[in-house]
Amino acid sequence: MKIAIVCYPTFGGSGVVATELGLELARRGHEIHFITYRQPVRLALLNPNVHYHEVNVPEYPLFHYQPYELALSSKLVDMVKLHKIDLLHVHYAIPHAYAGYMAKQMLKDEGIKIPMVTTLHGTDITLVGNHPFYKPAVTFSINKSDIVTSVSQSLKDDTLRLFNIKNEIQVIPNFIELDNRIEDNIHCKRSVMARPEEKIITHISNFRKVKNIPDVVKVFYKIQQKAPAKLMMVGDGPEKIKAEELCEELGITDKVIFFGNSTEVNQILSYSDLFLLPSETESFGLAALEAMACSVPVISSNSGGLPEVNFHGISGYLSNVGDVDDMAKNALKILSDEKELQKFKDNAFETAKQFSIEKIVPIYEELYSKVVKKQNKKHLKS
Repeated sequence: MKIAIVCYPTFGGSGVVATELGLELARRGHEIHFITYRQPVRLALLNPNVHYHEVNVPEYPLFHYQPYELALSSKLVDMVKLHKIDLLHVHYAIPHAYAGYMAKQMLKDEGIKIPMVTTLHGTDITLVGNHPFYKPAVTFSINKSDIVTSVSQSLKDDTLRLFNIKNEIQVIPNFIELDNRIEDNIHCKRSVMARPEEKIITHISNFRKVKNIPDVVKVFYKIQQKAPAKLMMVGDGPEKIKAEELCEELGITDKVIFFGNSTEVNQILSYSDLFLLPSETESFGLAALEAMACSVPVISSNSGGLPEVNFHGISGYLSNVGDVDDMAKNALKILSDEKELQKFKDNAFETAKQFSIEKIVPIYEELYSKVVKKQNKKHLKS
């Protein structure tokens, strides 16, 4: 099958999931075409079944904001015709589903009918999509998709609550490639990050406000008062400077390392003892799953889709949003006893197995086959 994947090419969860999905589909023999404005960060073009097509948005002084949706829909039309693509899989409702629908309409005028699968990831629904300026377009795009999926039951519920959706929404959780988590040849050494007696606490995100970055620092501050520890802050974003200032204010600058965006996430996680994710909301919590796949238990908020990934008392603990005291207490409960820590590490990995790529990707393959067959039947009848 020839599949076009449209996503954001960034370090964010939706882009990572879309890229990993495409690479796995390529390994399974499908021809995958990534169509976006920049090569996705985790995309390696070493597979003959993987292709990347850049969307160029020409600068024109008339436009204050360049019309990316227009450029994307035009590129989709050209690539579908050139490569005889069977299906569009767009990640994020806006602008991708909207551009995908416009591409479908343009192709339809030329006698080409192609189905579109839209995967909802979170902020396209709960934050951006629910804005009054965008809500009608998001509702329209979702309802005009041939298949709609969401990465968690929580996100599905939010979508149905916030929008007038007539389409069915199928929950297909995010996934992890377990075989690539911890490599034998680890480049960075644990001694670079912490002393042998220090526990390594890690947080990975895009450092947006919704991630509650100050709470990460506050929870760690309470942990290190009772147990020797170091905090690894991986990622970049608008809240990073505030986090650095808070560390200085609390006098823990020497115990916190800010890595910025890193391509060595697996190596950092392989030495971590605990992962902190106190977000205000998470549609799924891919960062938590990536940690668990490296046998790192998770201390998180109980918001959004996190309870569907982090199982309370098994892979880690859940607390109410903002309850840094409870998060710190639960963290110390795990860290203060080596047997308890090892039990949670083992449980975290076993939980991650439920979301292995081998279990989830076949669900997408079956979905693709059904929608393409359905489209072909419609075409034959017409």
